Amino acid sequence: MAIKSFMRLAVTGAVLAAMAACQSSDPKSADSSEAAKGDASIWPQIESQVATDPAIEARIADILSQMTLEEKVGQMIQPEIRHLTAEDVREYHIGSLLNGGGSYPNADKYASVEDWLEIADAFYEASVDTSDGSTPIPIMWGTDAVHGVGNVVGATLYPHNIALGATHNPELLEQIGWATARELAVTGIDWDFSPTVAVARNERWGRTYESWSEGPDLVGDYAGEMVRGLQGEPGTDDFMGEGHIVATAKHFIGDGGTLDGIDRGDTTGDEVHLRDIHGAGYFTAIEAGVQAVMASFTRWDGIRMHGHKYLLTDVLKDQMGFDGLVVGDWNGHSFIKGCTATNCPASVNAGLDIFMAPEPDWKELYANTIQNVKDGDIAMSRIDDAVSRILRVKLRAGLFEAGKPSSRPLAGKKELLGAPEHREIARQAVRESLVMLKNSDQLLPLSRDLNVLVTGDGANDIGKQAGGWSVTWQGTGNTNSDFPGATSIYDGIKQAVEAGGGKVQLSDNGSYISKPDVALVVFGEDPYAEMQGDIPNLAYKRGATEDLELLQMLQKQDIPVVALFITGRPLWVNRELNASDAFVVVWQPGTEGVGVADVLFRDNAGEINYDMTGKLSFSWPQTPDQVPLNVGDDNYDPLFPYGFGLSYGDKDTLGDNLSEEGLKVAETSDVLTLFNRRPMDPWGIEIVGVENDRVVMNSKSITSSTVSVTAVDRNAQEDSRRVVWNGEGEGLVALFAPERQDWTGYIEDKAALIFDIKVDQAPTDTTYLRLGCGSYCASDIEVTEGFRDHLAGNGWQTLSVDLNCFPTAGENFGISQPQDEFMTQVLRPFSFVTEGELDLTFANVRVEKFKANSALVNCQNQ
Repeated sequence: MAIKSFMRLAVTGAVLAAMAACQSSDPKSADSSEAAKGDASIWPQIESQVATDPAIEARIADILSQMTLEEKVGQMIQPEIRHLTAEDVREYHIGSLLNGGGSYPNADKYASVEDWLEIADAFYEASVDTSDGSTPIPIMWGTDAVHGVGNVVGATLYPHNIALGATHNPELLEQIGWATARELAVTGIDWDFSPTVAVARNERWGRTYESWSEGPDLVGDYAGEMVRGLQGEPGTDDFMGEGHIVATAKHFIGDGGTLDGIDRGDTTGDEVHLRDIHGAGYFTAIEAGVQAVMASFTRWDGIRMHGHKYLLTDVLKDQMGFDGLVVGDWNGHSFIKGCTATNCPASVNAGLDIFMAPEPDWKELYANTIQNVKDGDIAMSRIDDAVSRILRVKLRAGLFEAGKPSSRPLAGKKELLGAPEHREIARQAVRESLVMLKNSDQLLPLSRDLNVLVTGDGANDIGKQAGGWSVTWQGTGNTNSDFPGATSIYDGIKQAVEAGGGKVQLSDNGSYISKPDVALVVFGEDPYAEMQGDIPNLAYKRGATEDLELLQMLQKQDIPVVALFITGRPLWVNRELNASDAFVVVWQPGTEGVGVADVLFRDNAGEINYDMTGKLSFSWPQTPDQVPLNVGDDNYDPLFPYGFGLSYGDKDTLGDNLSEEGLKVAETSDVLTLFNRRPMDPWGIEIVGVENDRVVMNSKSITSSTVSVTAVDRNAQEDSRRVVWNGEGEGLVALFAPERQDWTGYIEDKAALIFDIKVDQAPTDTTYLRLGCGSYCASDIEVTEGFRDHLAGNGWQTLSVDLNCFPTAGENFGISQPQDEFMTQVLRPFSFVTEGELDLTFANVRVEKFKANSALVNCQNQ
């Protein structure tokens, strides 16, 4: 597709003027400069079951007395493995490290256990090297094993927390913690950034699935049990014994209660609400002896948690008696007023003990923190307190006596990764977590001797059923081969049916060879992780209907339909409920999809194999905009209440006539978000090179013949996309939808396309912003001079373009396509194309109604 093939709009002058007037879109902190004040006495005094040990305290004092300032600050810096060497550990006295989601030894997704242990040993040996006179202090390695060891191929992955909440089985959490710790220990890692004890109160939040419940009581019941599973039973030899690791309660505090469910946003409610709703998990975790607490990105009372002295020090440490360490979250200190990623005394003074500093500039943070102490901006007493807490955790964990990671009892025991006893725990969790919302005529449980059709895009996709934090950070870019030993939902169904003499057919689209007795349709949310899962409302796939059409097609053929819904939160699925005879929420079951079939099918003798026992730990909405929705609210009126879940003995009276009017709410939003930290469903990212090589982005980076895209950090981890053209021919990057979208309403309501952009290398050839409806039509605005003269090298800017500036399309193909017709079939609403070299990064792409008149590029009067 040559550039000259497409119609152009000559509005360069307007674009230039608009770009010249652009203001930087870099966010400024709104944190208050005043320290928050409160009455810490309203918070409970908690007695940890891990008692103070005078021998450990004496040893802390002795070690501390031998340490230099440089050694102390090194203990407080936590780099990421991609930017850390053993020599760095030795030179800078680094006390801990992490590997983020999707980060592996040698950047190898398939790194072996030996690879993990090799670099763990290297870091350890550097940390205890005394050849230069340094104080030997073992390093500690942390990772996000939030539903099993998500970064190691072959590990057991458990259902995500929202599913575990539906089991209402606290004892099961201790078993999961125990098994997770054992598999972590195989790799030499000794610190888990888990459990997440958030009480999610708004399901638009993309981390809802990391929360056990909207109810604080259930979260409180679970948190302590999970900590005991990971760390061992306090007061016994089991505590921090063989196969146990350091646990972390996160994210302190209120991460599940932000306004509109926006990740890293403002937590709502007064201090009593903060305590009674969001404190529950910390109370039981501290009592169970949790050794680490991670600070939240969120803000309460005008101050972000990484700089909230009242909550981190006065409440958590002093009032509640937490004597472990407080670790930051992924450069979270950089969001504090007056701070940068490389200089933040305010966080230390507030009570942060360890900076999580995952970028290459962590050495600047180290040097600046030393200087902060010398300049008197941080008191030495605060440094000593932080390092004492770090040493206390390491001593309690037995790291000073443990030896190098490869020498520890479970290290290298590959047979423990995905061990049968661990998988059985996960399979039990799947069975107990399933929630049945509908069962017309008691269709379920099914006999095993049927002709069963298994269909839907989630039927045989372990990556989809595992969700985020599964091998990769977002859980995307995986195939079934990335989960050796695991079973898909289809695998489990096939085993059960064939064992009972039945027949199984698998198809993606509902096709079959012989008409089935029943169809099991597996569909739902695609994987996502933090930030990238935030949504504007609770409508399931509002712009895409393929799942609904599949259900309806099967029903029209008089085939009984069982819907198996993969999801990380309650969503508005009235249409899908109406189109199903039975509807079961399977959540994100992890690697043991076989557990689904355990419950759906009777045994070979025709008896109930396992009853449906799962009960909702989140309320289910009646409409897409019924959020927040939490048990105990005034006028509480959900479609399915907290605690709902049919068992096989219950009679279902739901019917097939649920209101579908909520679809209008979802489709008429004044703001259509296309990209917010990730492409928002149904949008995706694609590139097309000069060789017509089209690549869809489902991993951290993609490359074609002339253009590449990489997920990069702007304000948060991987919240932006950097696009680079190599100048060897035409290349296109686009946000695209699988089906054409009707945007005439946005034209009628005077909408603008708005996006944040940073141009690091000016274009060397003509460049266009394109709105397209496929390969045969597109409408372009030339932006070459604007990018070159006003954006290049000037950091982040926000641009807004009146949609009316995109004209008719297709004239060069002999097609006269008026704008109103063109806007009924939008496929690529945001794309850039050039034949030259260009380096830009974009973020936060949306369409907003009633913004055309105020758009920087305005065509309302043309």
